[in-house]
Amino acid sequence: MGFAVPPEAYGRFMGRYADPLAEVFTTFAGVGADADVLDVGCGPGALTAHVLTLGAAVTAIDPSPPFVDAVRERFPDVDVRRGTAEELAYDTGEFTHALAQLVVHFMRDPVRGLTQMARVTRPGGTVAACVWDGPTGALAPFWDAVHVLDPEAQDEALLSGAHRGHLTELFVTAGLQNVVEESLTVDVVHPSFEEWWEPYTFGIGPAGEYVKSLDATARRELETVARKRLGDGRFIVSATAWAARGTV
Repeated sequence: MGFAVPPEAYGRFMGRYADPLAEVFTTFAGVGADADVLDVGCGPGALTAHVLTLGAAVTAIDPSPPFVDAVRERFPDVDVRRGTAEELAYDTGEFTHALAQLVVHFMRDPVRGLTQMARVTRPGGTVAACVWDGPTGALAPFWDAVHVLDPEAQDEALLSGAHRGHLTELFVTAGLQNVVEESLTVDVVHPSFEEWWEPYTFGIGPAGEYVKSLDATARRELETVARKRLGDGRFIVSATAWAARGTV
């Protein structure tokens, strides 16, 4: 998957949605100033940044070397490691909260990843995760345009957790208790079509890889269809994510 990219590029692609999502997600997860949080799949640090503003302690992990380096530079006092959710090199019961923002759908084995998150969370602690909803998430306007031209294209609606109830199924299978699932929505203003479109050409994630797979003519055609649907000027994307939390 295309995530070995400069953090600045990822920020322009997904950070514009991940930053506001982090605020509502940490509230949903019940993170307070006394929390000791593991940020699983931290990316360039959107969730870590917000947790720190709450006064909580944060440890972070991500498989992408550029992202790990970026978080270390941005937050030199945070313990940041390279690794995956499925192989968390932390002690059992080390954290009060283990959080995964926009990560479960990219885990090779989501149940194992969530099981590992539960293992490193102390009894009574919270494991929480959120994933964009397929039809109404941050990337839905892009895939809607793709499907006008390519109805059979596989979008991110098929990824783990991307529809109501799937995160709950994964949490229960991973052994978590008292699982609650809710939808979270953030509104992101795009000042122009170009500001919205250009990051899709960076090759990030399934959407970026799809654009990269197109020849120049097909890419222009997709851009034209998306522009007709969204317009040239200011518009708002209301992005919905599914969020689940459970108790260890």
